[in-house]
Amino acid sequence: MARKKHSSIEEEAQIDMTPMLDIVFIMLIFFIVTTSFIKPSGLDYNKPEASQATTQKSANIFIGVSKTGVIKMENRQVDIERVTANVERMLAESPEAAVLIEADKEAEHGLVVKVMDNVKKAGINKISVSAGKD
Repeated sequence: MARKKHSSIEEEAQIDMTPMLDIVFIMLIFFIVTTSFIKPSGLDYNKPEASQATTQKSANIFIGVSKTGVIKMENRQVDIERVTANVERMLAESPEAAVLIEADKEAEHGLVVKVMDNVKKAGINKISVSAGKD
């Protein structure tokens, strides 16, 4: 058998980059087409500068409702009928106050709703309700 002599010039192995570039180009087009250019919705507002900022002390009014039906305001027990009067008094001291009602998880929902109604009678519409500890 005759063997071919290898030529003295060695051929360099080359990788054809055209298919890879085609794939990258197709992926680029895919990502450009599928990207959504939606402006996020929201409100535009002007933040006050440091010289315009005022220090307002807004004290919140805390009302606690236990599972036994006890209503507490300012670390003292209050009847359901006196909630409105106490909230009005506290509202006179801090007009921008909001109410936080912390009700026990086992408290009666009807009692919590009555407390909310009495707070609304006092003139406060900013009411938050949270569930108490287990």
